[in-house]
Amino acid sequence: MNLKQGKWLVAVSGGPDSMALLQMCLEDGVDCGCAHVNYHHRMQADEEEAYVRAFCASHSIPCHVLNEPFVYSGNFEAAARKRRYAFFAQIVKEFHYSGVLVAHHMDDAIETFLMQEEKGLIPDWYGLKEERMLEGMLVVRPLLSYTKKQLEDYCNERGIRTFFDETNDDTKLTRNRFRHDVLDQMSLFEKQMVMEEIKRKNAVLQERRCRLRTEIREDAVDLDRYRALPEEERLTLLYEFLKDTVSYSRKGLQEVDHVLCTRKDFLIPVGEKQLIQKEGRVYCVSPVVPYVCQISGPKALSAVSCPYFRIEQGVPGVNAVTVTEADYPLTIRPAEAGDKIRMRFGAKLVHRFFIDRHITRYERTCWPVVLNAAGDVILVPGLGCDIDHYSISPTFSVIQYFSHE
Repeated sequence: MNLKQGKWLVAVSGGPDSMALLQMCLEDGVDCGCAHVNYHHRMQADEEEAYVRAFCASHSIPCHVLNEPFVYSGNFEAAARKRRYAFFAQIVKEFHYSGVLVAHHMDDAIETFLMQEEKGLIPDWYGLKEERMLEGMLVVRPLLSYTKKQLEDYCNERGIRTFFDETNDDTKLTRNRFRHDVLDQMSLFEKQMVMEEIKRKNAVLQERRCRLRTEIREDAVDLDRYRALPEEERLTLLYEFLKDTVSYSRKGLQEVDHVLCTRKDFLIPVGEKQLIQKEGRVYCVSPVVPYVCQISGPKALSAVSCPYFRIEQGVPGVNAVTVTEADYPLTIRPAEAGDKIRMRFGAKLVHRFFIDRHITRYERTCWPVVLNAAGDVILVPGLGCDIDHYSISPTFSVIQYFSHE
């Protein structure tokens, strides 16, 4: 992209990668400012900050520094990344930058790719994408065609001082292990060949994704069409279907895929939601919220609101019931194990009704039943009312319906 259009924020740590990027922007006449985050995590952090400030001052570059105490929990790298990108987004918005430039290079892209392959991930993008949106801002990586050594040489040739992060030598970290054990042994040609492989895999991945997204219609996937796809395409479609809900490794996707392909009915937890089957389609839905609706009298019927059923004017049929004053207060709740209803042909377990009518596991968790003041089940929508609460002029009907919100 043409960086000479617009004004850009350059993320600068003081290392050779980011110093090279900042110098390149100066030499190319890019209108830019600098953003530096001091985590106070290393002994030389304050020295790095002072150097970045001095470099920017000597070149008349606006310098934005975050120098507040950094308190975090869990993984430092993850917390630090979240902190700096939130800071970048704040500066981009406040000072109207076009976006932020970060100094990820070819070695970073290859390391990311190797980590994705080792973990068996199906990622959004293999390696690192040149442009992406993050925190509501455009993030651009202009240096993906450069190796780390080329950037170090660039700084040395121009006499630019750079700082070395000693944590990069810690081979307990997966990324550093790949850096020292694999990338340091590769020639430039070999690295370029890996980048070509990444490019090829991304082209295949994006074509497949675009094609398979069309299988997601009205927030659902047809189960027969899903099962007819080759495994790799099923996994890609499953990834697209779930990516806004939960992140899975390839192995995790394969486990979900196995259930979808082998079971007629299922209820699979996926993050905070569930995968369910309904009439041959797969939906990703929120778990059923337990409910108990108490109805004190006839006037309260119209005030009942629930996402799993609605109350309508009574019409004779399997959804209708006739009640008297003695039946109040009524209770409407999901069917429970052991619930029975007395029909003309004898008592029937609600569970047997579910089995006979092939009611899905998900629907069973929210299917309403109506109980009278005595605690007797007097209506199971779809099955009917009990023998004592039938008439040709029912009081109301309960319409159970499927919600995939």
